[in-house]
Amino acid sequence: MKDNIKKTLENDGFVVIEDFLSEKEVEEMKEEAGNLIKSMPERSKRTVFSTKDAENQQNRDKYFLDSGNNISYFFEAGALDGEGNLLVDSKVSLNKIGHALHSLIPVFRKVSLSEKVKECAFQLGFQDPAICQSMYIFKNPGIGSEVIRHQDAWYLYTEPMSLVGFWFALEDATLQNGCLWFSKGSHKSGVHRRYIRNADKNSPELLIYNSPTPSYQTSNFNSVPVPKGSLVLIHGQVVHFSEQNKSEKSRHAYTFHIIEQKDAKYSEENWLQPPPEGFLSLYKH
Repeated sequence: MKDNIKKTLENDGFVVIEDFLSEKEVEEMKEEAGNLIKSMPERSKRTVFSTKDAENQQNRDKYFLDSGNNISYFFEAGALDGEGNLLVDSKVSLNKIGHALHSLIPVFRKVSLSEKVKECAFQLGFQDPAICQSMYIFKNPGIGSEVIRHQDAWYLYTEPMSLVGFWFALEDATLQNGCLWFSKGSHKSGVHRRYIRNADKNSPELLIYNSPTPSYQTSNFNSVPVPKGSLVLIHGQVVHFSEQNKSEKSRHAYTFHIIEQKDAKYSEENWLQPPPEGFLSLYKH
């Protein structure tokens, strides 16, 4: 494991650890994702996921709001017509599956609660970490959409900030198929906006951003291609994005986020709220 990952995360806002996952772990997760695809919802329940404000169907969608503690399916905008019919093969139609894979699906739970993940959290200084959400991201060939420049803390805010993303490359992430791009050091500038539950109960918008989209200078970003099996640790405040997959190769990834439960408060305004039993504790399982 990389030496002093805490210092690197604090300095840069992200850390790359190659060869973190074994070939067996990678293939088991990809196989399980294939099994989940076979259980996709009926047409009436198909919902699109997008990070672009103007396309955010999930702002008004209770299916998204309730997905934090379930296994939910989210499609690419280009995969469905206006009536929810698939325009592409179901195997390449999904944007992601989330947000409780780490808790409900044994294959993902095993990786999420592995000793090497716990060791990472320990090295980062976590005292009582918990996993608050997880996703399997497909980034399918040609149709895999861009993810806008953002901070993860927009969506999973804690006081003080404690959020760290664990992003696992299940296939090579390249410039062509939509690898991550980071603005190194941008985590030192605070949280720029929030994605929260709408306090106005009469509004059709269940979820809203509390300020406009920030403007980020393109020259500040650097691409971070990584080989299959790599782990990328992502500071909750570092600005990052990924481009549309315009290649003929997919870019599958599994990701989850951990927060500190000791001396840190998870915001009641966050779109995702813990289940009655609380978030899945990392050290206690």
